[in-house]
Amino acid sequence: MQTTFHFISGLPRSGSTLLSGILQQNPDFHAGMTSPVATLIHGVLEQMGAGSEFYSHFNEEKRRRIFKAIIDAYYEDVSRPVIFDTNRIWTARLHQLTEIYDDFKVICLVRNPAWIMDSFEKVYRKNPFDYSKMFTAANRATIYSRCESLMSGVTGLAMTALKEAFYGEYSEQLLLVEYDLLAQHPENTMKLIYRFLGRDYYDHDFDNVEYSHDEFDQSLGVKGLHTVQRKVEFKPRRTILPPDLFQKYSDLAFWRDTSGSAASVIAPKSNNSLQPNHTT
Repeated sequence: MQTTFHFISGLPRSGSTLLSGILQQNPDFHAGMTSPVATLIHGVLEQMGAGSEFYSHFNEEKRRRIFKAIIDAYYEDVSRPVIFDTNRIWTARLHQLTEIYDDFKVICLVRNPAWIMDSFEKVYRKNPFDYSKMFTAANRATIYSRCESLMSGVTGLAMTALKEAFYGEYSEQLLLVEYDLLAQHPENTMKLIYRFLGRDYYDHDFDNVEYSHDEFDQSLGVKGLHTVQRKVEFKPRRTILPPDLFQKYSDLAFWRDTSGSAASVIAPKSNNSLQPNHTT
């Protein structure tokens, strides 16, 4: 069976787990939460690089074959024809993926960065007596230090990797999808995703989407971090961020301006219609 590989990336707390839960309903698709594949590849490439004593054992073609072999071996027991691997660092690896696959797509889930911070903070406050690995004793003191820690860590890394891809020479491989639209208009949004993938639409059940990874979340000390509710719906609420923080991070939504990029973007229009802001 010929397997097609696509990738899910983007920003944290922006719906990648929700999208995986939806895609997984399609019997032709395999999708899950963040996998270790990209991290494994990075570690192996370091061992084959110029900083390693084994550098002279590898040429460019051998490194390329090992890169692809890691992905193939990891998914060898998956019998579905289309596989989506999820990792936020894929957006910084497009120059490598283009050497391996002729026709791959990267779906990037994005969200107003202020609401990303709000979402992390909400999860943090749900576990008031369980100090997670997300923060250290030095940076968990206040909401300000927690937000700064996220921007210098997991959120900031994902943001810069996405910027690299969005403005890079392979940006036509990207589809950025805003979480709010996926939650508010799941069917219309998924139809646009299928169009981008060049696949016939599958009739998803948006009232019965479930996905969780309790063991992983508990290992981080962050219960419910990757739990998806059964029904896809948008629940508006007031932010728990102070106004100055909310404004500061809202200004970082760079993908709202598609000039300088060949990426496709599904983002809200002023008239609440749903269509890509920019298509290739």
